[in-house]
Amino acid sequence: MTFSQLRLEGVARSFGTANALSGLDLTIARGEFVALLGPSGCGKSTALNCLAGLLPLTGGSIWLDGARIDGQPPEQRGFGMVFQNYALFPHMSVRANVGFGLKMRKVGRAEARRRVDDALRLVQLSDHATKFPAQLSGGQQQRVAIARAVVLEPPVVLMDEPLSNLDAKLRLEMRMEIRRLHQTLGLTTVYVTHDQEEALSLADRLVVLREGTVQQIGTPEEVYAQPVNSYVASFMGYRNLLDLTVTATAGTSATVEGEGVRLTGTNRGSVTEGPAKVAIRPEDFVIGDGAANALEVTVEIVEYHGRELSVSARLASGVPVYFRTDKRLAPGDLAKISVPAERVLVFAP
Repeated sequence: MTFSQLRLEGVARSFGTANALSGLDLTIARGEFVALLGPSGCGKSTALNCLAGLLPLTGGSIWLDGARIDGQPPEQRGFGMVFQNYALFPHMSVRANVGFGLKMRKVGRAEARRRVDDALRLVQLSDHATKFPAQLSGGQQQRVAIARAVVLEPPVVLMDEPLSNLDAKLRLEMRMEIRRLHQTLGLTTVYVTHDQEEALSLADRLVVLREGTVQQIGTPEEVYAQPVNSYVASFMGYRNLLDLTVTATAGTSATVEGEGVRLTGTNRGSVTEGPAKVAIRPEDFVIGDGAANALEVTVEIVEYHGRELSVSARLASGVPVYFRTDKRLAPGDLAKISVPAERVLVFAP
């Protein structure tokens, strides 16, 4: 099925008085990879299940071009779905698992065999076609689940945290595999994850959710470098969140003070004066007495991460500060660190 865009207009889902998803507006272009990102309970899986037809909406509508589809059952939407738990039939071979959907749709035997062969070749499992799920590794089982989804040649593939059960090395390999399949097949993919690194590396656009409400929609670069509020900043790796006070502003620049600290930063929250939340990434600090935004900290904990160290330190006021460095430091060391003004983001509290 060809289409131009998938639209969610004011999509909402509540359970009793609890709103799991509130007014989600999102347009997904054909061939796009969109990741729904957020912590547990933010509404990302609810949104995916509403898209799949597994949950009825309590508000809004879903459109595939000019056709409204939110009233259709899952099998009529024709979307492919990859679950977190793979959901393979243990008594069926790999080939039978992959071809099950085609059998249900009464696709001809020769056509079904051709499509299953193509799907197995794509996920590099042709040599395992006669095995059963229990004879496969976790990564192989996940590839079977992906092949089962793409063999239907669906307009949209929905993936719900498909890599969360795999170890770190396999997750990295499967991430590349999913991106390769997306590009090779020209898929339209909606992908749910709580892993920022996964979302940044896979998606064309991110949708950051919090308590059922969209916080920001943008490219990975936009969401990573230009978070719209302190929540998105915190979730996207701005581990240093300092409660300070804006004492002066000039254009997009803001001066913040408090806790024995005085910093110049970029005003992201249109704060003119008063309390503010200041966000700084650990990797944006530089060891050394910089000309601006210099801080003196006492090192408390040092974690080895190969080429660099992850350091937990404290200001004289007791406020924790986190930074990364390739310099050798030890607990108890005094260190001078600085950060460029453009890397200091000032938000409304």
